[in-house]
Parts: sequence; C-alpha cells; structure tokens
Amino acid sequence: MAVPTSLVAAGGLIGGYGIARWTKQRPLGGVALAAAGALAAKQWKDTVGAPAAAGLSGLYVAAFAGSHPLAKKVGAWPSVFGVAGAVALASWAVERSGTR
Repeated sequence: MAVPTSLVAAGGLIGGYGIARWTKQRPLGGVALAAAGALAAKQWKDTVGAPAAAGLSGLYVAAFAGSHPLAKKVGAWPSVFGVAGAVALASWAVERSGTR
C-alpha cells in the first residue's frame, strides 16, 4: 500500500525542518524537503494529472517559503505544523476530487 501523498508532502515539510534543526545542517533538511517534494509531485501527477500536480507543487514551495515569516509571529514548530497541515488538506481535497 502506498503512502498517501498528503502525508508525503506534510512529512517533507515537517521532516525537512526537523532534520535541519536537530542536525544543525540546513542543507540536509533541504535534501529531505526536496526529496519528499519530488516524490509528492510524481504521485500527484500520476493521480490527478500534471496541471493539478503543478499547482500542488507550487503550494508546497509556497508553504515552505511562507513558514519563515509565519514563524516570527507564532513560533517555528507551530508554523511548520500549520503549513504542513494546509498542504496535506489541499492535497487530500484535490486527490479526492480526482481532478485530471
């Protein structure tokens, strides 16, 4: 059974941040973030088509970028969990609709 794409994407955002924070190696966190993003993009393309995959991939990148200024207001972990939840919810909704 495949891992749901919503979990792959959320896990990439959470895991990427966690790895960067705990290892103090930001590039290592970036590798995890990028790998999960690439896997999610492939799964989105396979399940809902290229246009929806492009939109969800853009949301994934925007969530990563947006988590930085949000963290200044609410804290790092709440920010990461918030954007990861938003990406997971969007992924679930688009995949559920079966957009192609």
